[in-house]
Amino acid sequence: MVAKNLMLFAGRSHPELAEEVAKYLDVPLTPQSVYDFANGEIFVRFEESVRGCDAFVIQSHCAPINKWLVEQLIMVDALKRASAKRITVIMPFYAYSRQDKKHRGREPISARLIADLFKTAGAHRIMTVDLHTAQIQGFFDGPVDHLFAQNLLASYVNDKYGGADITVVSPDSGRTKLAEKWADHLGGRPIAFIHKSRDPLRPNEVVANRVVGDVEGRTCVVVDDMVDTGGTIAKAVRRLLEHGALDVVIAATHGVLSAQAPTALAESGAREFIVTNTLPIPEEKRFPQLTVLSIAPLLARAIHEVFEVGSVTSLFDGHA
Repeated sequence: MVAKNLMLFAGRSHPELAEEVAKYLDVPLTPQSVYDFANGEIFVRFEESVRGCDAFVIQSHCAPINKWLVEQLIMVDALKRASAKRITVIMPFYAYSRQDKKHRGREPISARLIADLFKTAGAHRIMTVDLHTAQIQGFFDGPVDHLFAQNLLASYVNDKYGGADITVVSPDSGRTKLAEKWADHLGGRPIAFIHKSRDPLRPNEVVANRVVGDVEGRTCVVVDDMVDTGGTIAKAVRRLLEHGALDVVIAATHGVLSAQAPTALAESGAREFIVTNTLPIPEEKRFPQLTVLSIAPLLARAIHEVFEVGSVTSLFDGHA
């Protein structure tokens, strides 16, 4: 019988996370030659045999997203052509996840296209964290391990702010289910949400209208899956403070932090902004209120369970 062989591969977008995952798994990152040609094309070659291995390919889809996405696709194709037995694509942040449906005619469903691309490249399984919408799991014709960072984030919030009168706040009505899960995790706290409007012709711009729920004199924990430009969250923080909130804490899984987001968040009046390291946050985007928690232990545990054909159900439902 041939012994099972776990091999971990990493793209170039977020080497710190990959190295941390490798440390938790106690396996080395497989050496490889990866470089860009003068015209921008990417070349990948692995320096060790991968025949018959259980391959896990980790890449964070940060800016420039299209470059890192294509690099991971090329890595998967290289593994397939080198006879890897099974290929699991690990994308802590799923690129194009906000384009999961058509709002108007003649629009793409880009999240489905991403799933199709990885299937064509040779992926057998996808592992990701906190999808923008759960329906994306159905876009991939194969197993999808949808992991949740709620335990990590909520435990931190509970340890630091658990003694306060907390209200869990959804930045819009569409995230109330997430707020309810947080409220249960924090011991049955009340919830509130920001009623807002959005112009479909002006992406990344919203108008925070009014607060629905009791926030006066309370510590508000605003929860979301990602923070991109920071406009929605910054407006929500200001509106909560206007309605008498004592403190505002922001917790999100993915810190995209595009454009002037760090400045907007730093000046919003929030006491703390908590994210995980699913995406790299360079020093120039960090600010005093920022706290970054590591997602590496969760990813490492999921990889171990998949490799050993164990149970990952507890990682799916957000409970330990």
